[in-house]
Formats: sequence, C-alpha cells, structure tokens
Amino acid sequence: MKKEILDRYDRTEEGRVIVDVSASKVEELYEDFDKQAPYHRKDLDEELASYLADCVREIGPVGFVIRFTLDSLPSGELQERFGTSLRKFFIYQRELEVASIRRMVKRSLAFFLSGIVLLFASYQVAGIMPGGEAHPFYRRVIVEGVTIAAWVALWESLTIFLVNWWPSRQRIRLNSRIAEAAVLFQSQGEKR
Repeated sequence: MKKEILDRYDRTEEGRVIVDVSASKVEELYEDFDKQAPYHRKDLDEELASYLADCVREIGPVGFVIRFTLDSLPSGELQERFGTSLRKFFIYQRELEVASIRRMVKRSLAFFLSGIVLLFASYQVAGIMPGGEAHPFYRRVIVEGVTIAAWVALWESLTIFLVNWWPSRQRIRLNSRIAEAAVLFQSQGEKR
C-alpha cells in the first residue's frame, strides 16, 4: 500500500519525493488578512498548510522537497523570503505544540498530585473514624466519594499524559520536517 501512495508523487534526481503545489503567484500562498504584513510575518494559507501536513503525513518518513509551480518564476529574493516564511510558519506551529505539551504535563501533574492527596486523605479519614464497621452511612459515603475522586484524578492524569501526549508529539515532528524541507520553485513553462 505504501509503495502505491509514493508512486503518486514525482521524485527528484536524488530520489526524494516532490510535494507539488501550484498557484498563480506567491501572494496566493498566504492568508488574505495578512496583505499588509511583510512576508516573514504572514501566515500561510490554511488550506496550503493543511495540504502540506497531509502530504507529509501520507508519505511517512521518506525524504521530500516542496516544489511550488507558479505562472512566472519569482525573483531569487522573493523565493528566499517565501522559503524563510514557510520555515518560520511551521517552526511557529511546532512551538505552539510544544507549549501545548507543557500545559498538558502541568495539568497531568496537577491531577496526579491532587489524586495522591485525595487518596491519602480518604485513608486518613477512614482510619480516624471511630466504631470500625459501624460508621454512620454519611461518613462511609464521604470516604468512598473521596476515594473515587482520588482514583478519577489519577486516571485523568494518566489519560492526559499517555493518550493526549502522543498526537501532539507527532505534530511536533511533522511541523519540524516541513520546516526543514527544501523549497523549490518552477514556472508553468518549466513544468514537467
């Protein structure tokens, strides 16, 4: 199956997969609301960013380049500015994911610590109740409720850390790969 997917893409002479993007001009590759911003601060078009991420996810760990085909070849300076802009955009996306993981770890740690404190508290409360098994009903409910809350907090901590962490980590790698990719330009006349 993977070979069939990779066969859909052209390759460079070195064998790297080419992710092709076509547009009339460089300005179409950016969001419209950023018209007045300099190139290095503009956001890429959301559909373009999504397309690049989907392609890189699809091709997997294979080496790749991103090739932009435009009506006319932009100047070398514009090509350089766009390449820098693309790198900065995906580095920024990576940093957003890193910040998200940090928040996730803090939340996970907070749930874990509160779960430990609640678990300790429930055992302490259960130990100081007089009368052994003859505790009044409401006291047993309180102890059981605090114990359940403790286990829920511990479970949430593990869920955040073990389940939610992995997709963010994958997006960090994906954004890094796109940021590090070589960017090529060609005009419609050069198109092969």
